[in-house]
Amino acid sequence: MADRRVLVTGASGFVGPHVVAALIAAGYRPRLAHRKPQPVPAGAEAVVTGDLSAAVDWSTALEGVDHVVHMAGLAHAGPGLDEELYRRINTEATLELARAAERAGVQRFVYLSSIKALSDAFDGPPLREEMQPAPGDPYGRSKLAAERGLAEIDLDWVALRPVLIYGPGVKANMAALLKLARLPAPLPFGGLKAPRSLLAVENLASAILFALTPACPARQSYAVSDPDPVSVSDMLAAMRAGLGRGPGLLPVPEAWLRRLARLAGREETFLKLAGSLLARPERLLRAGWRPQVETKAGLMRLAASSRAG
Repeated sequence: MADRRVLVTGASGFVGPHVVAALIAAGYRPRLAHRKPQPVPAGAEAVVTGDLSAAVDWSTALEGVDHVVHMAGLAHAGPGLDEELYRRINTEATLELARAAERAGVQRFVYLSSIKALSDAFDGPPLREEMQPAPGDPYGRSKLAAERGLAEIDLDWVALRPVLIYGPGVKANMAALLKLARLPAPLPFGGLKAPRSLLAVENLASAILFALTPACPARQSYAVSDPDPVSVSDMLAAMRAGLGRGPGLLPVPEAWLRRLARLAGREETFLKLAGSLLARPERLLRAGWRPQVETKAGLMRLAASSRAG
């Protein structure tokens, strides 16, 4: 494993720096593919490949590469984006890189997919890896199409389907929840008890490292999450503990909060935050992957680091 070169795409996003640091610490030599020149950390090298919205010549980037970790793509940005753009960047560009990796003799291709390739339903039964995929939006469909395209290529690939990721630098809903936790006033969310699967960015990085090894069976998809789900009230309590404070949560019934969100035209946002979405990483755990971070401890550390910043 030591000193093996890994081509990494998407290294400049929220997840990327954590994954690159983990690769370097594990003895890999990351080659970071960027759209334009930019600095890279010590222990890594850079290659400019251009934008994935157009065809890319991957031959130089893949020269001497043992593995690929493909994290670049069009993020889930809500309604309004053209489905064809999702397909171009998340599906076609992924398969172009995979075919180039096959020609280059790459040993393992790790693709960062999404749990939305399986389903984006909230408040339903737990998601099982063996269930029939039913993505509900263009983003999820583009991720699933990439996975199905990989299955047609003669390449050892692994697709990882992470749930909602948290860690330093997180944005969107988790950043909003952290902002709420920092408020000095009591919060009316003690009644939000629906279980929710989360994923520490450190655990995602360790899953990617595991996926690069022969211990992880290739040519299949894996859900990736922290093993133990938590509720919104658990999240807020852990964050406030990381801030050195008590929970300060009032047990307002969830039905009341949902009704208020509906009146404010924010019911969908409320459901995404407070609804249940369970996806246990059974296949990875059976293969031998062991998460490094327990969820509540990870949330405490996230809040503490935000205070330090």
